[in-house]
Amino acid sequence: MIIDILDADTVTEEGPSGQIADAEVCLVLVAEGETVPELAFDLRTGMTAYGKVTFLYGAGGNPTAAPLSPVALVGLGDAALLDAEKLRRAAGAASRALAREGFQSATVCFDSRPRIPSMDAMIEAWVEGWLLGAYTFNRYKSSAVPPEAVKLSIKFTKTFDREDSVAAVHRARLRAESTMLARDWVNEPANVLTPEELTSRIAKLFEGRTGTSVTVYRGDDLERHGMNGLRAVAQGSRQQPALVEVVYAGSPSKPLVALVGKGMTFDMGGMNVKTGRDLSEARFDMGGAGAVVGALDLLVRTEAPVNVVALIAVADNVPGAGALLPSSVVTYPNGLTVQVANTDAEGRMILADALLHAQRLGAKEIVDIATLTGSVGHALGLRVAGVWGDAGMAEELRAAGNRCGDRVWPMPLIDDDDELLRSDYADLSNISSSAYGGAGAAALFLRRFIGEGVRWTHIDMANTVQSPSDRGYEAIGATGFGVRLLADYVLPT
Repeated sequence: MIIDILDADTVTEEGPSGQIADAEVCLVLVAEGETVPELAFDLRTGMTAYGKVTFLYGAGGNPTAAPLSPVALVGLGDAALLDAEKLRRAAGAASRALAREGFQSATVCFDSRPRIPSMDAMIEAWVEGWLLGAYTFNRYKSSAVPPEAVKLSIKFTKTFDREDSVAAVHRARLRAESTMLARDWVNEPANVLTPEELTSRIAKLFEGRTGTSVTVYRGDDLERHGMNGLRAVAQGSRQQPALVEVVYAGSPSKPLVALVGKGMTFDMGGMNVKTGRDLSEARFDMGGAGAVVGALDLLVRTEAPVNVVALIAVADNVPGAGALLPSSVVTYPNGLTVQVANTDAEGRMILADALLHAQRLGAKEIVDIATLTGSVGHALGLRVAGVWGDAGMAEELRAAGNRCGDRVWPMPLIDDDDELLRSDYADLSNISSSAYGGAGAAALFLRRFIGEGVRWTHIDMANTVQSPSDRGYEAIGATGFGVRLLADYVLPT
């Protein structure tokens, strides 16, 4: 996708300068309560509604020097409430609307009216949302026509720093591409992205890149390191489980931060088999892995000065002749024994292996992210993930999420609820004895695998891993949630 930044002297981030100065449609950003003198008509209330895109065919009077026809009005809602995330979502809606109308090129004008704090922030937010909004996943549709590259030019009516603007476009492109990488992988069908394929893809993605090293633990390696959660959960599958370790030493003298992701490529529930008319969404259970892989990809591509290890626990959870049976007891290297009351609560069992391994590597700060429980959505809806653990880390994640759009909300860890994980035959059960508070119980389970002096947070993203419809810059299917959140959290401010 080509994006130009234009003024009297065109500067181009990609492609020959000036090549899309004559775009097919001009985008005009309109907010509630504002007037746009350049337009030769009055704005109706519906035109300025947040995310609304109104096409005016044959209209003139647009704010660029050379009038273009048609014009597309992009609603921003209340100007006083506008922030980077709302601008990203408006851009995503505009990008998708133009694609539906069949346009190949567009110009957006950033005028002198104040929008968000800086012009660079405005450019970065718009381009990021535009690129994410154009995302499609149709590689398995035989009738699908490969989308044409949409050409976007950005014009200004006031002085701006061209180098800073080009840098903003570049940052936005990297952020969008790493997020779309996660979307692509999470959207893949289960017969394509098997545990072995996911393991292979991660290794290929990072091997040989500057500052990175990849280690894959499988088979005897898992047994030798006592990664018995992975081994137990994968017993019923013909696919090998693995723990993939990717170290990125962008600044090796800094404390090691571990990002832990759940890579359950398909969760059928094991012997506690799931039922339903359509279970294809069980492939989204690797959303945590997608978030960690995408975040690390972004950190590496931006040459971030950080010291990070990504740990992805990879398996599928299917019934089979040798599958893990309810009542089984699994022993972990820290001495804890876990009775498996329900094989559909498998994610916490494989994450436990990764959490223990992160501490063996010397990580003193750990963030794990997983599609762990359906109950988190009952508490927080479909747009905000839950975060448990260290209060300071949770607040930093909340602030980072508000800035980037991957929003999280701190949730409590209730010590008294530890007793709900009690087992008559082992140190703890893998599910709570209560029908309520399942997301909090899962977090309490994971906390049992965190040692003294280690800062830890757990993000349950089961409710945000997919979008039920096209909305803002999200297309139906995988959202790529967590990529920007984790990268922004790790990056020094």
